[in-house]
Parts: sequence; structure tokens; C-alpha cells
Amino acid sequence: MIFNWIWLVVLIAAGCKRDNTLPDKSPTKVVIQDSRLKELSGIAASIASPDVLYVHNDSGDSARFFAISPQGQLLRICYFKGDPKLGALGVKDCEDIAVSIGPVAGASYVYMADIGDNDHVRKYITIYRIKEPGGISLGSATAAASSQHLDADPLFLRYPDGPRDAETLLADPIDQLLYVVSKREDSVSVYSTPLNFKAHDTLTLTWRAKLHFEGSGQAKWITAGDISQDGGKVLLKSYSAVYFWQRKAGEAVWQTLLRSPVERNYEVERQGEAIGFARDGKGYYTTSEGVRPFLYYYAF
Repeated sequence: MIFNWIWLVVLIAAGCKRDNTLPDKSPTKVVIQDSRLKELSGIAASIASPDVLYVHNDSGDSARFFAISPQGQLLRICYFKGDPKLGALGVKDCEDIAVSIGPVAGASYVYMADIGDNDHVRKYITIYRIKEPGGISLGSATAAASSQHLDADPLFLRYPDGPRDAETLLADPIDQLLYVVSKREDSVSVYSTPLNFKAHDTLTLTWRAKLHFEGSGQAKWITAGDISQDGGKVLLKSYSAVYFWQRKAGEAVWQTLLRSPVERNYEVERQGEAIGFARDGKGYYTTSEGVRPFLYYYAF
């Protein structure tokens, strides 16, 4: 996604007003060394493998994601079968990733969101459900990195109100819903669809809510989000801020998002389009596009 970095720096320096900011400890950061991970747009913690994170590139990459360690080491490259109608790459613009429950009890799944649409022209977007690979550990780190080919169940989705560009996918294990949050509007829209879908279904998303964030222009666009693995915490991020909600019992995620968020600590990245909770929910990771980006960890 093209973004004017200089414009963002000027905007932040101008001092956009924000409330409810919580003081946090300074983050830790490491460099993601492998040059193949150069346009990172999503990050999510594995359920099946402790100390494993999944990341992926956005438009221009093939149907794959990467398992990395919290130290930024590449552990495995995971390929999945995309949509043959999209040519050799199999995907158009994967913009986010989530890990959650799925159709088989006791199993966990990776959800890849091919939802980017800069020009608002796509007739449908696609979410791929992939059973989590096992056996990934820190001992898997090698210069070459092993590869694995995985089956994927696609879900084709239409918006009820016309095409949207989006970069945020949330997987809710409590209500068993997937959420898509649009990116570019002055007030972004929240949509949902059932998490337990039938492979190759084509469904229309359900519009749930509009969210308005402070700031103006590109700096306020929503670029990523995540729900903790217990379903109790929610994050969204823009290019300039990270927003946090503690979910209340019996509350749908879209209702949670309508309450005022708390702004969490965030060191503005060159093109930060990825955020994900740690496996234990006690902190979150962010990373950015660019060769050898930093992987940040923020503890609550």
C-alpha cells in the first residue's frame, strides 16, 4: 500500500489531539532479518505452537505466510492454494491474518484475508481458512527455512454497500464471527460474517457499525486489528495510533468498538500495517513494511 511517510511525520508533529492515553513501558524491538519479509501487512500469534508468530506480505506476493520467532527469525514458509482465477500468485492483496477456532473442535486455524482493494473495484474479497501447521519451533530456524504446502478453504464475500478497501480482519472465538473493518473512509465501517463457513461459499457481509477516530487524512486510516485468543480484548491500529478495548461480558465485538477506546503505546513506524496480540494476551506486536523492519513488542 502506497503511503506518504513525510506527510505522516508532518501531521504527527502538528499534534493531533487524543484522549485516554495510558502510559506504557517502552517496547522491545528486534530486526526481522529475512529480505523476503519486506512488505509485512499482518501478524498473529500461533495457538498450536508456543513462541511462533505468523506474518505475511501484501500485494505482489504469492499465496503464502511465514512463521517467525519473537526474535525475528524465519522458521517456516507456509504455502496455500489460492484462487486460480487470480493467476499465478493465487491471491490479489492479502492485508491481514488471524488465528482462531474453526469447524473442528480442538483444532486451530489461520485466516488469511485477501481483502485489499485500493481502487474499490473488486466484486468479491476472499478469506482463506487454513488448519494450523504443527511442529514449528525455534529449532526450525535455518538460513534456508523449510516450506510446507497447506490446504485452504476459501470464503468469497461481498459488501452490502459496494466495494471497500480494507486491511483489518478480526476473528472472534466467543460469538464465532469474522469481522472486516474498512480502511479509507472518514468513518470506517465494521462488517461481520460467520466464522464457521462452508468452503467456497459466497456470502454478503453484514454491516454492523461506523467508527470515527481523531485525526485527518491517511494518518487515521485503520490498517490492522486483532482479538485476543480468549476473546476478551480488542485492538485496532491506524498509521499513527493503537486503540484498545476491554470487552464486556455478553457484548458483541462491534458493540465493544462503539465505546471510546484507550490509546496504547505505539512508536510510529515507517508504514505500520500489522498488529497482533501475544499468545497470552499480555501484550501485542507490531511491524511494518520495508526490508528488515523492526518487530516491536509492547507489554501491558
